[in-house]
Amino acid sequence: MDISDLHARGLERRKALFGAADVEQRMSAAGEFGAPLQNVINAYVYGDVWERKGLSDEMRSLVMLAITAASNKPAEFRVHAKGALANGCSKEQVQDLLLLIAMYCGVPAAIETNRIAAEIFGADMPSEPEVET
Repeated sequence: MDISDLHARGLERRKALFGAADVEQRMSAAGEFGAPLQNVINAYVYGDVWERKGLSDEMRSLVMLAITAASNKPAEFRVHAKGALANGCSKEQVQDLLLLIAMYCGVPAAIETNRIAAEIFGADMPSEPEVET
């Protein structure tokens, strides 16, 4: 696949995940200097890796939340929490993920990300429906 095709595909996916306005803001934040990095992000991160079929979009989002929480990157966690919501991740999944982060990476790694997740997923957001058996 041609790099321009990867870039176009990645930009489309990125906007679907995070919203066109947020993507445009992030892409222009570093101006011309940051353009090469944004091209790599669009083409290879979202145009290639996020398009692979080995993981569902929901699973990729949960992995990104875990990575960004564990590595203390709250700004990136916020971005990917919005994407996780768009990909259908539930409040319960994110709560459980952050409990794992607290247990394995330390409570400080989960405090700020928990606050961000509560803001994005909402304290009053309905729970997943019970499945009858």
